[in-house]
Amino acid sequence: MFTGIIEGLGSIVGFDKKTSNRSAAKMKISLGKIAKGLKVGDSVAINGVCLTAVGISKGITEFEMVGETIKKTNLGSLERGDKVNIERSLKIGERLEGHFVLGHVDGVGIISKIEKQSNQIQVWMKLTKELSKYIIKKGSITVDGISLTVIDTLKDQFSVSIIPHTMQITNLRYKKVGDKVNIETDILGKYILSKD
Repeated sequence: MFTGIIEGLGSIVGFDKKTSNRSAAKMKISLGKIAKGLKVGDSVAINGVCLTAVGISKGITEFEMVGETIKKTNLGSLERGDKVNIERSLKIGERLEGHFVLGHVDGVGIISKIEKQSNQIQVWMKLTKELSKYIIKKGSITVDGISLTVIDTLKDQFSVSIIPHTMQITNLRYKKVGDKVNIETDILGKYILSKD
C-alpha cells in the first residue's frame, strides 16, 4: 500500500521489452538515495504502478512487468532517460499524508490542457467513459502515483491543481499536452459504485 506522496524521481537506465515468457518487460531504474535499504522482493510504486524489485546493484533497481501492466499503464511507452515518480511502500505506524493508494492502476488518462496560474498549475486530463464514472469532484485521485484532489469534472475530463512544490519534485514538470498519465481512482469510490 502507498500514500501517493512522491519521495523523488528515478531515471530509467535500461528497458528490455523483448524478454522471455517469464515477463513482458524488464526495466532498470536509478533510484539514487531512495534505494537505501531496499531489498529484493520489496514493492515500489513507479508512476503509481506497484512493482516488485527483482534485482538491486549500486542504486540501480530492476523490475519485471507482465503484459497486463504494459497494456493498462503508461510504463510500456517509456524510454531510457525518462523520469519516473518513485514511492516506497507504506510502513505500519507511519503517517498517512495522502490517501490510500494500492498501486493498481485503473487506466491511462491523456493530458488535454495545462493552465499556468499565479500560484498553481491546473492540469486537465481526458479519460475513457469507464474511468470517468469513478471521478468525484473534490475526491482523491492518483495521477502517475501522485495523490491529488479533483478540482473540476466534465463529461470525460477532470482537472487537478498542482502547487509549485509538487510540480518541482515530480515528473509532472516534464509533461505536456498529449502525454499519457497513469490513473488510479479512489478505492472507496470504486467499492461504493461496485455495490450498485
